[in-house]
Amino acid sequence: MDTTVPVPDAQPVLPRAEWVKTLPQTIVASCVLFLDAEDRILLLRYAEGQPGAGLWGLPGGMLDHGEDPVGAACREVCEETGIVLDRPPRFLGYDHRADVKGTGPVIDFYFYAGRLTAPPSVRRSAEHDDDGLFALADLESTELTPRLPALTALHTAALTGTVVCLREGLPR
Repeated sequence: MDTTVPVPDAQPVLPRAEWVKTLPQTIVASCVLFLDAEDRILLLRYAEGQPGAGLWGLPGGMLDHGEDPVGAACREVCEETGIVLDRPPRFLGYDHRADVKGTGPVIDFYFYAGRLTAPPSVRRSAEHDDDGLFALADLESTELTPRLPALTALHTAALTGTVVCLREGLPR
């Protein structure tokens, strides 16, 4: 006697290749925080014609295919500032944003590359038109990416050796 109970409205199991296509596609980026002796943050301003033109942000960008977050952090710093890191940067935290300008989810990994020992000689890429060192108190009216609460949390994590988890640019 068959004692199997039929499951109403059972969903068919998709072949793996089809199932993978149903998963959310997430953009992954790496950003790097540098501080100077006065605890000011190095920021770059996006140039005209760039997404985010006029906004100030940390050096960083999206991972290339097959690249890991640390590798992307090192590459992006070099491409955007000309600074070559002599050691891997320390993990500071991440920010999960559910949807960025209609592209879907984004996860930003943040790293701390240490203190700049002298005023940096930044060799900007064409992606940026200005750079500067900023105290958190001076950023209240500055147009930023990431948001000021995120930069504040990352700044604190860099100084205290902790890790921060952000959601939509805000500490969790």
